[in-house]
Amino acid sequence: MESEIKEQKIEIGELDADVDLDEIKAVIEAGLVYGHKKSKTHPRMKPFIAARRNEIELINPQATAAALRRAIDFLKTVREKAGLILWVATSANIKSSLEETARFFNEPFVVTRWLGGTLTNFKVIRKRGDDYFSLKEKLSTGGLAKYTKKERLLMQQQTDKMAIKFEGLAELKRLPDAVFVIGVAEHMTAVNEARRLKIPVIALVDTDVDPNLVDYPIPGNDNSSQAAAWILERIKSAIK
Repeated sequence: MESEIKEQKIEIGELDADVDLDEIKAVIEAGLVYGHKKSKTHPRMKPFIAARRNEIELINPQATAAALRRAIDFLKTVREKAGLILWVATSANIKSSLEETARFFNEPFVVTRWLGGTLTNFKVIRKRGDDYFSLKEKLSTGGLAKYTKKERLLMQQQTDKMAIKFEGLAELKRLPDAVFVIGVAEHMTAVNEARRLKIPVIALVDTDVDPNLVDYPIPGNDNSSQAAAWILERIKSAIK
């Protein structure tokens, strides 16, 4: 591992008081240090970049570890106050880990497509979600027996389509106290809705993203399933 650090020429400098060498090594092993090509780097991400290899920007692992600590401290505060966290990631290789984390905490999640207005038009979205859960319950308990077989089939098809949009929002019975995002560029609508309502956003931010868009940016590779899973596992371990 030390040879890998030398190979990447990452200057970690003086350690943050809350970050030790083992944490930095773990960040590197998880693949969080790999950003995008230099040509895609957002100017505000430059302070988090330590080196470059084959035109790929390498993120300072100390910055990642320290930022993760700050994000976890904030998430702990939210949980201690019985706050609600909405988890968001729709990338095919990441969403299963995020859904597992959200279900672990019994909290809402979005892993398919963000519904515009989920936050800013919450009452309407919640009403549509309630309609889905009501129909789902009736189908599973025989509450639609009075309808014909064809009608029940159509209702089942309707429920299946609604499940894609609303299944993860079962626990979103009020506006969340924080939103956790992996893939800011893909979820700007979600980030903007949270910002508009002054809901804090925690996010894994890659080198092509403006870190000022979120309240608790965690510099790191947001395309890697391994990196995302490691971040989520650290959060689970710290909060539970």
